[in-house]
Amino acid sequence: MIVCADDYGLSAGVSQAILELISAGRISATSCMTSLPGWARDAAALSRQVSMTPADIGLHLTLTDHAPLHRSCVLARDGRLPSLHGLLARALSRRLKPGHVIDEVRAQLDAFEDAWGAPPDHIDGHQHVHLLPGIRDALLAELIRRYPLGRVWVRDCVEAPVRSLRRGESVPKSMLINLLGLGLRHDLRRAGIRANDGFSGLHDFDSGKPFSTKMRSFIGNLGPRPLVHVHPGRVDAELRACDTLTTPREAELAYLISDTYLHDLTTAGLKPARMADLMNEPILH
Repeated sequence: MIVCADDYGLSAGVSQAILELISAGRISATSCMTSLPGWARDAAALSRQVSMTPADIGLHLTLTDHAPLHRSCVLARDGRLPSLHGLLARALSRRLKPGHVIDEVRAQLDAFEDAWGAPPDHIDGHQHVHLLPGIRDALLAELIRRYPLGRVWVRDCVEAPVRSLRRGESVPKSMLINLLGLGLRHDLRRAGIRANDGFSGLHDFDSGKPFSTKMRSFIGNLGPRPLVHVHPGRVDAELRACDTLTTPREAELAYLISDTYLHDLTTAGLKPARMADLMNEPILH
């Protein structure tokens, strides 16, 4: 399965934790926030690490809460992108048009390529914004315009509703993401853009349930090309200043670096893998 750590570049503590997990072979992908200052600072370290321990490196499209890269981003007010609630309201009421986001999508892809020297392996969205009507249209149109078909894959966030119900955690959020994900899945298949097949990792970060228990529920009965997304990190002042998700990241990191995680993977008959491994294709880098 693909084990993808989100939010590389969010803060030094998050980036360092992800580097450690790639080095140890505990994850097989990460998604990078290229609109944040940490991306330019930490991209070289990531490049050095994947030259030794290959992993899929992608864009974590960021359209909420932070500053935009494009100076004339229509979504931004007073130099800040909208909250997820505000963006979701606009998207679901069909007031969010592809033209409102295309310049920011291009700017974040440009920032990825400028620092990385190559296209991303994949694209997904911070807070799953790539699923939203208007945003997904702009994103897929830009991918088709910019890259050869098959070069970049996109995260499919469809999870069988029965899995969410059995987990009994963040069920309304899971159902909404699943519903929005069906729209993206339809568009990806129509365009011939590849994606994972099987998704999990949604949970209530503030619940008292140990992350090990959650992860065991994530990795059961996933799908033929599954992806589980995680949010490991170390809390530092930079993270506290820019994000509300803090201490749960350390719990995820502690589990992912532990022998318990390796045992759980072995018991499930799984190991971290890149998309090309799951597709039985040559890896491009």
